[in-house]
Amino acid sequence: MKNRTPETSETAAGVGGQLPAHADLNLLRTFLAVYRAGTFTAAAPVLGLSQPTVTAQIRTLEQQTGRELFTRLPRGVEPTPLAHALAAQTAGPLDALAALEGGGPLAGPATPVHLAGPSELLCVRVLPALAHLAADGVQLRVAQGLPEPLLEELRAGRHDLVIATRRPRGRALESVPLADEEYLLVAAPTWAERITAHPQADDLCVALREVPLVSYAEDLPIVRRYWRTVFGKQLTSRAAVTVPNLYAVLSAVNAGAGISVLPRSLCQEYLDSGRLALLHESEEPPLNTLFLVQRPGTEANPDAIRVRDALQRAARDW
Repeated sequence: MKNRTPETSETAAGVGGQLPAHADLNLLRTFLAVYRAGTFTAAAPVLGLSQPTVTAQIRTLEQQTGRELFTRLPRGVEPTPLAHALAAQTAGPLDALAALEGGGPLAGPATPVHLAGPSELLCVRVLPALAHLAADGVQLRVAQGLPEPLLEELRAGRHDLVIATRRPRGRALESVPLADEEYLLVAAPTWAERITAHPQADDLCVALREVPLVSYAEDLPIVRRYWRTVFGKQLTSRAAVTVPNLYAVLSAVNAGAGISVLPRSLCQEYLDSGRLALLHESEEPPLNTLFLVQRPGTEANPDAIRVRDALQRAARDW
């Protein structure tokens, strides 16, 4: 009798049990759909089943294997090591069978590719980076929003890829650092000249106290972080103008409403053309890491992978 290595002895069936000799393909299809969607609820419409039926089928498969396949979370599920192994063994054969039946890869997202992220970044960086794919026939459906809601929608199967300003919690969602976004203190040239001519211009924080602040939120989150990390001080001033988003901040600052802190990607063109002035050169400006988050099962769609790879290539120059 040949000795088996730990890798071959602890297969997808697990140490505590094995799949039946004639495993029910419907149970395996349901398992793979849940594995890829990240929730029972998101897998149900893909399979044409109700959510209780999906839950019941997963429980049946877990009883047959004698092991838990998913850790139930407040929102969605997280695959166990056994589930990862089972998916690796069954995905190829089940996708091949689905293709023969005319259904394409099991639970794999069909075109178009659903992508979401911060509105300003989508407009300035992302869409220009993907324009060539649209010309090649890739269909894109792009949505904008805040990180937390977008990641919840990703878990529910509404998006294939999300660009988030933080790494998602847990291991259910695959994410990779995409780029570091640099933040700059800027103003219109007229304000820059007045600040330079201030009697205490050598103390920039003092000179800036009399300049209106523009922000997208009353608590000035980006500006406060800049003061804390760059100047080592707490910002005590209040916002003079609050607007709905960073595009509106850019517009207001460009029009002379005051100063603000903006991502380089959004204001670089204005700096290059002289419409905005950089008020401070920091050796270590505040950075915000962007993460590209991928929904389980996205790899079954070649167009989604093309979008993912194109973003990663383009982000090297962001």
